[in-house]
Amino acid sequence: MAKIKLASWNINGIRAIAKRGLFEWLSQERPDILCLQETKISADQLTNDITEQKGYKSFFSHAEKRGYSGVGIYTKIEPISVRDGFGVKRFDSEGRTLVADYGDFILANIYFPNGSQNEDRLKYKLEFYDAFYKWAAATRKAGKKLIVCGDFNTAHKEIDIARPKENAKVSGFMPIEREWMDKFLNSGFHDTFRLYNQEPHNYSWWHMRSGARERNVGWRIDYFMADKGLENNLQNADILQKIQGSDHCPVTLELKV
Repeated sequence: MAKIKLASWNINGIRAIAKRGLFEWLSQERPDILCLQETKISADQLTNDITEQKGYKSFFSHAEKRGYSGVGIYTKIEPISVRDGFGVKRFDSEGRTLVADYGDFILANIYFPNGSQNEDRLKYKLEFYDAFYKWAAATRKAGKKLIVCGDFNTAHKEIDIARPKENAKVSGFMPIEREWMDKFLNSGFHDTFRLYNQEPHNYSWWHMRSGARERNVGWRIDYFMADKGLENNLQNADILQKIQGSDHCPVTLELKV
């Protein structure tokens, strides 16, 4: 069995973070697969210094709206296939999903919508959640083992957020969003980080105002969710809180396949 390290990071703009050391970090950390969210780049803006990283192939999904959303994958392992989106036009048009088939597992890199802007966006987020749930269920029913990573834009439990009571009615910690997280996990997935770490104060996103990161007033909204069929393959999961460059930090998963 080979050991594989995966990393996921909402980078809040790939061109901006490239200037702050993204690719230097990649060359030092050397994950086998790196999934990025919120790349904020269009296809015509991709330059070789972004797409060509030594030892990696890269794949991107772009939003129709310029400078918005977007996901990317850098992989040392050749995927069998890479699919852009999960087949629902109104969601796929925002460039939120890349699905890579690695044979032993399917990896879905997803930037889930943020529902805090207004009621329409909250409705869109919940509908995205439901559409993704159906796609994931169908994928698993077809006999595929699924790993889902990315920015879920919801802190699951009170331990996953610094100020749960103050945020109980805020999108990202509303009961209806947290109930969907319960439903998804109960359908046959592990929140991999919590298999290895049950401690509080482990967050992956901090508000950019008021020194929230320095005070560690954060939210854990970035995850690796792994199919329970892969339980015996899992080795470790972590949050790299010290890594700067974005308002999020990377999260990682190690497994043997």
